[in-house]
Amino acid sequence: MFSKIDVLIGLPVFSLALATVSGPLQASEQKRNIPWWAWVIIIVLGVALLLWLWWWLRRRPEEESARPCTAAAVPAAEKPVPPVPAAVPEKEQEFIPDDLKRIEGIGPKISGVLQAAGITTFRQLATADVDRLSQIIREADIRLADATTWPEQARLAAAGEWDALEKLQDELKGGRRV
Repeated sequence: MFSKIDVLIGLPVFSLALATVSGPLQASEQKRNIPWWAWVIIIVLGVALLLWLWWWLRRRPEEESARPCTAAAVPAAEKPVPPVPAAVPEKEQEFIPDDLKRIEGIGPKISGVLQAAGITTFRQLATADVDRLSQIIREADIRLADATTWPEQARLAAAGEWDALEKLQDELKGGRRV
């Protein structure tokens, strides 16, 4: 229950506290002519010092264990091995969400609305009907969005044709053809 440090620090603290309330000073202490209030100050400072020492000794092992471990300190056998990325089967690729904000005209709010409606990938957005997208946006009470070019942009993004997507987006303003 108590560690050795607790006992070693606790006994002197308890002894000093007991001496403080133990009554009149002994005859040898009275001969020195030290006033009683000076003894109280000395005892209080001693108790404070011992409490600080107790706190410092108790805290020190926690700080050492909380230090970050450097790569040099970890033996080679214990170094973590980075995981090898596995090829994702095509069926599971639909479950990895894409950053729909890369589509011109889709911001964080619209991206969240589309994800809540189940459209999380470029492939899903590319196959979505423009009328269905417009309905999703209207139901979310977003008025200024225009979904007419989103499937076209999403087809390019799903195919990885980023240069063609960038060229198309240069022609658009807020996702609308200019």
